Amino acid sequence: MDRQFLIVSTICFFAAVVRTIVALRAGIFRPGQFNFLAIGLGFIFQTAFLSIRGHALGRCPLTNLFEVFIFVAWSVALIYMVVGPAYRLSLMGAFTAPLVVLLQGFALIAPIDIRHPVRLPANPWLEFHASISLVAYGAFALACIAGVMYLVQERQLKTHQLRSVFYHLPPLTDLFAAITRLLWWGFALYTLGLVSGFFVGQPLPYVQMVCASAVWLLYAAILQGRHLRRLAPKHVAALCIIGFTAALTLLWGITFTAQMPSPP
Repeated sequence: MDRQFLIVSTICFFAAVVRTIVALRAGIFRPGQFNFLAIGLGFIFQTAFLSIRGHALGRCPLTNLFEVFIFVAWSVALIYMVVGPAYRLSLMGAFTAPLVVLLQGFALIAPIDIRHPVRLPANPWLEFHASISLVAYGAFALACIAGVMYLVQERQLKTHQLRSVFYHLPPLTDLFAAITRLLWWGFALYTLGLVSGFFVGQPLPYVQMVCASAVWLLYAAILQGRHLRRLAPKHVAALCIIGFTAALTLLWGITFTAQMPSPP
């Protein structure tokens, strides 16, 4: 039953992707409200899926890689719903929807929804540590998407090939301001997630801590490089793309909440 909500959610996001492709091919792309409404509806079905799965598990649904990918996709949509209108980046929906479709499509197709027969008691600190860290992934994902938008616009300016989508992109200064804010929000949330890991009352797996620390150091280096003005805006945009890609690959190194040993 819960997977049906997820399939409907994916269809909603895919509708936003199709609408964007059709508009771009016709050369009459306009952001409008369709993408925002489609993503909003997809987000509602995502939330329904996570709620049903969470109630069935009796804990935050982060017990296997399938649920982690869906939680990341939900975080991406959540951050978009919060910051998209605030930064007047309605076009961001055209870039956000494909990412969510890829994440959820992979999760639905790949054989990674493995249920664990043994359910350990829920640890509130552990679940907060895991969930807030993955919400930070949503901010990092939006920074990545804004980085793609920045590089697309900069390339069109350099090549003097201004397509219809160009006229709906925010100015480069606004895009870079959004990238910077999203990086700081993601970094703050991720730092909170790392710090909360010290309060779980049990040792965290070594591989998981190494992966989490690597992600934190990567984004700290990006922010530090920008603060010292050693990185140009286009380099920051490119590093946001590289950073989120690396962060996604590190998801394979985590240990899920249902597998953690209970505290002594």
